[in-house]
Amino acid sequence: MIRTLAGVTAAGLGVAGWSVWEARQFQRSFHHLSILPAGMEPVRILNISDIHLMPNDGKKVEFLRDLTDLKPDAVFLTGDQLSSTKALPSLLRALKPLADLGIPGAFVYGSHDYFAPVWKNPLSYVIPQLASEAKEPEDLPHEAMAEALVDYGWTDLRNARATLSLGGTEIGLVGVDDPHIDLDDYPTQPASSLPFTIGLTHAPYSRVLNRMNDDGVGLALAGHTHGGQVCVPGYGALVTNCDLDTKHVSGVFGWPIGKRTMSAAISRGLGTSPYAPFRLACRPEIQVIDLA
Repeated sequence: MIRTLAGVTAAGLGVAGWSVWEARQFQRSFHHLSILPAGMEPVRILNISDIHLMPNDGKKVEFLRDLTDLKPDAVFLTGDQLSSTKALPSLLRALKPLADLGIPGAFVYGSHDYFAPVWKNPLSYVIPQLASEAKEPEDLPHEAMAEALVDYGWTDLRNARATLSLGGTEIGLVGVDDPHIDLDDYPTQPASSLPFTIGLTHAPYSRVLNRMNDDGVGLALAGHTHGGQVCVPGYGALVTNCDLDTKHVSGVFGWPIGKRTMSAAISRGLGTSPYAPFRLACRPEIQVIDLA
């Protein structure tokens, strides 16, 4: 019995240590989609989500600074950029090389662009009854971040529409503020007659994806799910933290499921909450999407 208990304890510690290590193994995941209208030049875009930056995240900052070697045509930030009130300078340093190259793009927010994370029982994601009342979160510098990102040349797409020159063609953009905390207010003005539209949302709730699909969006970008964050090898994610099923917790797939009239790209994201700094069988990523 003692040997069995010791073995189980050792295995548990091993898995815990491995999951902490995996959370720092930042990856670039590459996807190719042939969805652009005829006559539009191929382009490469980045979907950067769930950075959850802390002031001491030097490895993550350098990973982001090195993304210029991908030669992207546009960069899209899909929310939860910060996890600390002191992390904005590090975020701006991380993204500055992309801005210095004049790469266009846009951004939306997640809840952790407005409020710093607070501790909660990680098991509450799987068993909601275990959730306890959280303390009041600190406000993050969301206004200063928005101003800085706009100064970098990127469009604030929270509940807004815009246009972007991409691949020699003017395309449409549409985005919403974070649906996970009910800040989404889908723009009601008529959709443009531009040949292609990209949509941004932090949390990929079906109500938002359906609106984008009805709006004629060709590609919707999102994050939020962390790919499940803790996955069972051979099975996959246990939760999505939204109303999508676990088979569509991350990756690139058609929407609506089974009809595929719009493409959706959901990133596993780069970070975690500082109170749950682990990932299992679900390494952090940014999505590199080549459109043709």
